[in-house]
Amino acid sequence: MGPLICCDDLLVTSLPQTPTEPTDPTAHPGHADHAHAGPGHAHGHSHGHGPAAPVSKHLRKVIAAVLIPFTAAVFIGMVVLWPGGAPAHERSGVGFDRQTQQGKVVSLAQVDCKSVNASQVPPTGDTSTPEGREAQAAQTGECKKATVEVATGPDEGRTFVEIVQPGAPRQLKDGQEVVVAYAPDAPRDLQYSVIDVNRKLPMALLAGIFAVAVVLVGRMRGLFALIALVVSFAVLTLFILPAILQGSNPLVVAVVGASAIMLIALYMCHGLTARTSVAVLGTLVSLLLIGLLGSLFIDWAFLSGNTDDNTGLIHGLYPSIDMSGLLLAGVIIGSLGVLDDVTVTQTSAVWELHQADPAMGPRGLYRAAIRIGRDHIASVVNTLVLAYAGAALPLLLLFSIANSSMGSVANSELVAEEIVRTLVGSIGLVASVPVTTALAALVVSADRPGSPGGAATSGPARGGRGRRRKR
Repeated sequence: MGPLICCDDLLVTSLPQTPTEPTDPTAHPGHADHAHAGPGHAHGHSHGHGPAAPVSKHLRKVIAAVLIPFTAAVFIGMVVLWPGGAPAHERSGVGFDRQTQQGKVVSLAQVDCKSVNASQVPPTGDTSTPEGREAQAAQTGECKKATVEVATGPDEGRTFVEIVQPGAPRQLKDGQEVVVAYAPDAPRDLQYSVIDVNRKLPMALLAGIFAVAVVLVGRMRGLFALIALVVSFAVLTLFILPAILQGSNPLVVAVVGASAIMLIALYMCHGLTARTSVAVLGTLVSLLLIGLLGSLFIDWAFLSGNTDDNTGLIHGLYPSIDMSGLLLAGVIIGSLGVLDDVTVTQTSAVWELHQADPAMGPRGLYRAAIRIGRDHIASVVNTLVLAYAGAALPLLLLFSIANSSMGSVANSELVAEEIVRTLVGSIGLVASVPVTTALAALVVSADRPGSPGGAATSGPARGGRGRRRKR
């Protein structure tokens, strides 16, 4: 969302390059409102910053009549569905549902794998199978004997030994910080084991570089975008996830939570203006379409949403959760970010086209802006498909190794989920372009120069405020 935030400024700053005082006074009758913005070229475009053409009081009332009840419904929905926290459960010790602590490798030594019986499986002698090769390597290779110290929790300072085989995907280093799992029911010597490495420092550094880049390029709008991002994650972690775990309908929770994120992010990043309100309306219509299509095709294709170890663990711990509803909730939330991108861009394009030619009617505005939207559609749909393909690349590679046909791959539930997720989200994105463009064209073209409360009437006052901001 960061680069989009700046596109308004880039479009606006290019406007002063065109003459604001034409030699032929009759050549551009629609530019009469520019003369009210201020004398000369210095402030002739100042009304383009922020809301380029403020809409009339009547239209503002119409937009408010739609958005205020919607905002109130979202707020009431969050109050009603607000969870008291994730329900407690007895840890299973499987997957992510394990007690974990921080640890550190304090010493590392090379040992003979056979002397520590690292493989627990005798060599089969048949090296044509992966099991045989791994067993033979484990018996004949050099293993690492790592002494790990528990750094947090009640057993802080306690040490245990971890044997790392030569073919293991994760190799330990002396002094490396790791994540250890605790199994209280296991024998004392086997209660702790290394399950991952500690990546907090590089992840935090990367997040810091991202934040600095956004603020340097986007300036204040970039800062507001980062704040909106933090708020979005807060809504996700404090409301959406606990409410689903508490047993609320995942679809209802996702709609309410996504709507709250949309309202906060768009208005915080782009201001409380009619332009932003039109983008909100376009996003809302597209989200409703995605929800309807997703619900229809998830039921029609018999997608259960329980396709891997993680979803299986969730269903085992919380059997009351509707897993197909959880899948649909993921489709809605996943589509929201790209929808914001498309609707804000289309609304800004319509506003800027109207500012360039105030005499252009709604049909002309729509035709001009939809040409921009078609380019956006082509790039966004390709982006979605490649993003999902990249995330599922290991799975697709397995199907390729098995020489499975495209029909068999697409028919498997694991891949079918991603296909439905991609296509439903893409249909919503495609639909958002004409919907948002039509709404924006109708709203902005309804305020012609000379209309009561329109751009011409409010031009001098708005221009004065623009000059004070620029000073």
